[in-house]
Amino acid sequence: MSQPSDTPTQSSGTPAKVHHAGHRDRLRARFREAGPDALADYEILELLLFRSLPRRDTKPIAKDLLSAFGSLAGVFGATEKRLTEIDGIGESVANDLKVFHTLATRLGKHALQQKPLLSSWNAVLDYCRTAMAYEEREQFRVLFLDKKNHLIADEVQQQGTVDHTPVYPREVVKRALELSATALILVHNHPSGDPAPSQADIEMTAKIAEILTPLNILMHDHIIIGKHGHASFKALNLL
Repeated sequence: MSQPSDTPTQSSGTPAKVHHAGHRDRLRARFREAGPDALADYEILELLLFRSLPRRDTKPIAKDLLSAFGSLAGVFGATEKRLTEIDGIGESVANDLKVFHTLATRLGKHALQQKPLLSSWNAVLDYCRTAMAYEEREQFRVLFLDKKNHLIADEVQQQGTVDHTPVYPREVVKRALELSATALILVHNHPSGDPAPSQADIEMTAKIAEILTPLNILMHDHIIIGKHGHASFKALNLL
């Protein structure tokens, strides 16, 4: 089956006038002159979609995306399969949106590498939310640190189901030793959105801490990321 064209046509088959061209120019001008804070989230999304959909009116598509996924973070964190369920979003556009998400994640990771993590905790949380908050399956991530608390490596150790990730404490410790890490931060997400730690989370964290202690490797925190917030084991006095 042939794909519908992005080019508007009249009944005669000749190209119709693109009525949204002026809107695009005005939106770009407002972004340049007033700055990004002057634009609503759907307008920022429109600006990105202009390049992927040069012949379409992207305003309703941007609004549909935000309605479906709740926020810009939700749009960029959604899977390509879910993105293509939105009218006007094909595989190519979904891929473009995931490229933007990857770019944001890598910029966040680069920012973490420039300074000790414990002195830039908000950047750690922002990075983890960008990378994991909207994943549809649980991921268990470890940030490995050197003696100055600089990031050595950021690795997804395991990926599980919507509500469970198998974690092998000795594998975490083994990898820390391979990297000569002196500290680490555990991070995992709860696709349900609720970041409250489960009893299994608490027991697993205690087991890893127990193995790390005689090796003089510190566990600074275990962070659980949800769509609408996070939980810190340290803040909850669980470490």
